[in-house]
Amino acid sequence: MNNSIDKNSNFKICIVKLSAMGDIIHAMIALQFIKKNFPNARIDWIVENGFKGVLENNPHIDNILPVNLKSIKTKKTEIFNQIKLLNQYAKNNYDVVIDAQGLLKSAIVSKIVGGRTVGSQIIGFDKNSIREGISSWFYDKTVSISYDSNTIDRNVRVLCEPLNIDVTSEDIQSKKPFLYFNNSYMNKLTVSYNLFVIGSTWNSRNYPKEKFVEIAEKLKIKTYIVWGSEEEKIKALWMEKESEYLSILPKVSLDELKFVISKSSLLIGNDTGPTHMAWALNIPSITIFGPTPINRTYITKINKVVKSSSIVNHYKLNKNDFSIKDISSDKIISIAQGLLK
Repeated sequence: MNNSIDKNSNFKICIVKLSAMGDIIHAMIALQFIKKNFPNARIDWIVENGFKGVLENNPHIDNILPVNLKSIKTKKTEIFNQIKLLNQYAKNNYDVVIDAQGLLKSAIVSKIVGGRTVGSQIIGFDKNSIREGISSWFYDKTVSISYDSNTIDRNVRVLCEPLNIDVTSEDIQSKKPFLYFNNSYMNKLTVSYNLFVIGSTWNSRNYPKEKFVEIAEKLKIKTYIVWGSEEEKIKALWMEKESEYLSILPKVSLDELKFVISKSSLLIGNDTGPTHMAWALNIPSITIFGPTPINRTYITKINKVVKSSSIVNHYKLNKNDFSIKDISSDKIISIAQGLLK
């Protein structure tokens, strides 16, 4: 972008970050810095339909533009409908399209949606900063940051550097909460409660249900269990029977989930989207890591991490690393007691 760009400019920005929940959250923090520097800019966001709830109600986003690229896996002809939809979005004539995902599919999306306005730019990571280096071929300008750098730093860099916005680690540490919701969750919740997030995308990322129960029994605080799949629901129901302090939540929408997390005293969970929501909302949290790197989040005074002893290769995660099971519940309990004070 031009270094002399007017801060009062009403130029149009399109962010492409399709999935997953945690990755979208880690990119959303950049919005407050962009809006602070360019209050009149229009910001649209292209996202997989299943994750649009994470973005909803955010005052910094003008338009959420859903796609359903995942449908192509089961029905190849759906690609034509998705291209038609992207061509429709392209009519917005964006000044800049930023691919914060760094995958081939997100780069193609960015290319289709961008490039219709004279002087517009498509921006993303350079080939050495992403796993699918071929994606960089689709960009007019690239941003360089090591692939094994902190995930949040990477997202902020690719979204803010092209706009000549300097964001420091201190700025990120002192962020304002950036998930928004309607106060429409009608179920009665205990005035003061903790939350457990017991699931994730891989079994090897899941802390044992028995140890979650041990934590609840030691903390002796009403704790609700968040679940997403039927398998997680069965696990949550078992946990509920094992401790008087545990109760399973009903299935909630992403908007309701943001609300429930915002009212909690402490969230303890695996390395997964709902756990990262606590960080985004400035709610105390403990994220439990096994086969994934701890630099997926920021460690703060109220947001702590516990990591197993295994060594993680950022470029090739080991889904058969079940070392998370070896983490002592006493270690988590000690941190939790400190946060709850």
